[in-house]
Amino acid sequence: MDKINFISGVELTPLKKIAHPLGDVFHGIKSSDKGFNGFHEAYFSTIKHGVIKPWKKHLQMTLNLIVPVGEIRFVLLDNRENSSTKDQFMDVSLSIENYYRLTVPPEIWVGFKGEGNSTNLLLNVANLSHNPSEIVRADLNKFKFKWHVTIFCFFT
Repeated sequence: MDKINFISGVELTPLKKIAHPLGDVFHGIKSSDKGFNGFHEAYFSTIKHGVIKPWKKHLQMTLNLIVPVGEIRFVLLDNRENSSTKDQFMDVSLSIENYYRLTVPPEIWVGFKGEGNSTNLLLNVANLSHNPSEIVRADLNKFKFKWHVTIFCFFT
C-alpha cells in the first residue's frame, strides 16, 4: 500500500458496497456521517480518460467527492497560511475498487484527472449551492506537480 500524505481537515471515509443479485447498492453520505457539513446541492460531473481538470479552490464550500463509475485521481494542495500541512500535496485515486468519500474543506486547491478508460463519473455532495464568486481557478501549471505519475492507494 502506498502512503498518503493527508492534508489537515481533509477526510477519506470508506464507503459501504452492498452486493445484491439484482444490482448492488453503493453508499454515499448521510447526515450522521463525519464530514457531513450540511446539504445544498448534489451534482455529477464526467471526465474523459487522460483529461485533467485543473486547479480550483472553493472559499466557502465543503466538497464530498465520490466516484461511483470509472476512476478519478484527485490531487489536493494546502496553501492555507496557518495550516500544519501548508504547501503539502495529497494524491489519491478513487473508484469502485477504492470506494471512499473524499471530504475537502474550503480553501484547499483541487485538481483531478480521468484515469478510467471509459466513463469516469464524479458525484459532489456540497454544503452550498454553486456560486461562481466563491471559486478561485488556476492554470494547470500554477503549482509544481507531476501529473503523469499515477499513485494508487488502497486502504484496509
